[in-house]
Amino acid sequence: MAEKILVVDDDVESLKLIGMMLKRQGYDVVMANSGNQALMKAGIEKPQLVILDVMMADMDGYEVCRRLRGNPDTRAIPIIMFTAKTLIDDKVAGFEAGADDYLTKPTHPAELASRIKAVLGRNATASQHLRPQGISVGILGSKGGIGTTTVVVNMAAALAQTKQRPIVADFQLGTGAVAAQFGLTGKLDGMATVLTRPVAEIRGPLVMQHLVNHATGAKVLASSADPKEAHTKYSLDAASATLKALKGLGTHILCDLGTGYTELTAKLLSSLDRLVVLVEPIPMAMSAAEQLLTALRADFSGKPIHLVVVNRSPLARYTITWTDVEARLGQSVAGMVSAAPEVAYQALETGQPD
Repeated sequence: MAEKILVVDDDVESLKLIGMMLKRQGYDVVMANSGNQALMKAGIEKPQLVILDVMMADMDGYEVCRRLRGNPDTRAIPIIMFTAKTLIDDKVAGFEAGADDYLTKPTHPAELASRIKAVLGRNATASQHLRPQGISVGILGSKGGIGTTTVVVNMAAALAQTKQRPIVADFQLGTGAVAAQFGLTGKLDGMATVLTRPVAEIRGPLVMQHLVNHATGAKVLASSADPKEAHTKYSLDAASATLKALKGLGTHILCDLGTGYTELTAKLLSSLDRLVVLVEPIPMAMSAAEQLLTALRADFSGKPIHLVVVNRSPLARYTITWTDVEARLGQSVAGMVSAAPEVAYQALETGQPD
């Protein structure tokens, strides 16, 4: 579910402008045009962040901030004060009132977005002890072209619809397709940027800055489709640290691991809570699936491995039955994805999971 941000400003045009920018970033926006309305909406809406203008007619932002901090129901909500005032004393007054950050108008949208991510990231890290860590799920294809990314994206969208906070971690540097399937644009090298940082720096606040919001409520730590990104040098310990940080930021961390039992997958097994293995029900694919599952069962012992059959062929004579798949692989099938190419293409065009 997207983070909810309460924007408070008695200037209607500023309110609309900031609200529009935040909605484009995937946030759920609530607006208030006075101090008293802000206090009321903060108590009712329980936002994850308040962006608060200082200069308002009925009650200035400093007083609103103090009252929010004085209320047990709202005191933990992070606050960014937003004002045309530039004097140091004004900023000091904002921090003394309880603000977490202070921005001066006019502010570039990119700077505002960066500050929001940083504040939300710090708040998420500080409150980790108040909520359980997210469940990490590795999604792995037994062969190429089976639709691993499509399954990942749709799992995230389904979880978001149930008011969860899913995050998709696209570990496919240089061949990343998660962002494209979500219809996301812009700078999409968050995963590569995080992985190349020193392991000691890979914590919640850093990772939070590089998450991209989708309208469904899911978040993405994206890899790009730039082939040069595939040559990115990073340590496997950095990958483990990234997954650990993500588990503190969402309820479900869905890791697109691509195809086969790579060195990266082997490293992440100790941090993953469960695996979803995708198999195609055709004879030539069964041998690869058998070998993959044998290796995973040995190294992922004691943790659940879910088997999902992806049937891409509309011709039944080329596929084997569900029960035959179970018999050959020695495991029950958790689910089946049927071929629906027209729906899939439509989803790609609209950027909305099918």
